[in-house]
Amino acid sequence: MTIGVALNLQNPIDTLVGLAREARQAGLRSAWFGQTFSYDSPALAAIVGREVPGLQVGTAAIPVFGRHPLIVAGQAQTAQAATGGRYHLGLALGTRHLTETGFGIPYERPVGRLREFLTALRPLLDTGSADFHGELLTATTVLPASVPGAEPPVPVLVAAMGPQALRVSGELADGILPLLAGPRALADHIVPAVTAAAEVAGRPAPRVVAFVPGVVTADVEAVREAATETLSFYERFPSYQRVIELSGGTRAADLAVIGDEETVAAEVRRYREAGATEVVFTATDLGGEADQRRTWKLLGRLADG
Repeated sequence: MTIGVALNLQNPIDTLVGLAREARQAGLRSAWFGQTFSYDSPALAAIVGREVPGLQVGTAAIPVFGRHPLIVAGQAQTAQAATGGRYHLGLALGTRHLTETGFGIPYERPVGRLREFLTALRPLLDTGSADFHGELLTATTVLPASVPGAEPPVPVLVAAMGPQALRVSGELADGILPLLAGPRALADHIVPAVTAAAEVAGRPAPRVVAFVPGVVTADVEAVREAATETLSFYERFPSYQRVIELSGGTRAADLAVIGDEETVAAEVRRYREAGATEVVFTATDLGGEADQRRTWKLLGRLADG
């Protein structure tokens, strides 16, 4: 099982490159970047991946609202070519609030849009062409859309946790990117659903890249308090409320893995036993730089083990 880390985007590019180098030197295998209204995540991943040889880089995740498959395919292929085949594209449904407030786009039929987006995107990434005419999207390559050197085809993962999104992801994507989904939710609900959908579609077993907030620290109480404040953002969204409850928690911070090396290592094993093929730790900077380095050191050892 590979282990990676999500890097905090509240840093300049040069700082992010330095952090990525440090993560790779610690033994971590991948670095992931969110998509907000600031950095262009595929471009940032391309820069970091080019600067840090051997490090897998990924986007987690680009909302399908406000984007078009032709544009995202070009971004993803450019990142793939720039990194020598080490880029992973993550997509998401997004949220009603951010979609309608930020873009002025009605948040309608999100799962249907995801299905059409993936259907149009896959041939663009595989062959550089598409001729898709759906109810919600059209994607036709009146000009060539392939990028030289973008090989192998970019893997596509979806930040899916609900039943319908898991079904679409199993049928059309290479895997999923669940966040704040604990081992119980993964084992009982998420992994069986996406695996079954992939089997029905005749696709390989999907990747399950579990994003887990976590810190190795001696000051558990202070870091837990910081996690409660930082992660409360997710509690306003029904999809996260549901998965937190399925995981046995009441607050998002209940899913944060905080403690000494033994405690954190045991939780990583639980995620693996629940069906996670990869684990990506997020919010590792909640306890400061020293705790972050301590966390990365442990995760690097686990990645090698």
